[in-house]
Amino acid sequence: MTIHEFGKENKETIILIHPSVVKWDYFENVIPLLEKNYHLLVPALPGYDFDNDNDFTSVEQIASDLNNWIKAKGFTEIYAVYGCSMGGSVALMVALGQKVRIQHCVIDGGITPYQLPWIVTRFIALKDYLMMMIGRAGGVALLEKAFATDDYSKEDLQYVADVLRHCSSKTLWRTFESCNNYKVPDPVPKIDTHIHYWYAKNEEKERKNDIAYIRRRLPQTEFEVLPELGHGGLVLLRPELFEEMMSKFQ
Repeated sequence: MTIHEFGKENKETIILIHPSVVKWDYFENVIPLLEKNYHLLVPALPGYDFDNDNDFTSVEQIASDLNNWIKAKGFTEIYAVYGCSMGGSVALMVALGQKVRIQHCVIDGGITPYQLPWIVTRFIALKDYLMMMIGRAGGVALLEKAFATDDYSKEDLQYVADVLRHCSSKTLWRTFESCNNYKVPDPVPKIDTHIHYWYAKNEEKERKNDIAYIRRRLPQTEFEVLPELGHGGLVLLRPELFEEMMSKFQ
């Protein structure tokens, strides 16, 4: 797992964890804003790292690897770990398994483990996996049909097509299977970390079960409703607002 670093001269550190089916450059619009005041760690997650020919492992393994890396590099405290969607799942597990103190954990539209029978979760993962495999095979032409009602440019769809082509079938399967079924410790360990769950106003229905799960397992969580930006849209569409929200914890 390649860790890209920016703003190394700054004292406070933020970890930015990207969603699935994108690369670490998902954060390219916010890095120039945040690196002025923060030391940024931006992992290229296994399976989505174009500099390494590897496969996605699991939410738990990636979180463990990140914690081990942070500890080995001598960090004593992290200002914030942020993750979007799949990255939110990883961010949560980083916070729960922390080896150094983490002040804030921000879960943006993060996916929580499904509270459904095992066989049902496998059918859901299979459906998502097959959709991605079809998208990979069909390229931009098929993605244009699939996202015809959404505001995606041809350049955006080409980016997704390129990422899908890079991803192995093993990576795509493990991504969805792991995000649906990763294991949160029970009981949840006591941590000295402020948990924040963000979601866009127009994805409240889609995130209903995730919100309920977080409320039940982590009742201390602070919730914040974002503008109508869609799933994962804050970083891409409102980088200045993202910077403001990440800096407001000071």
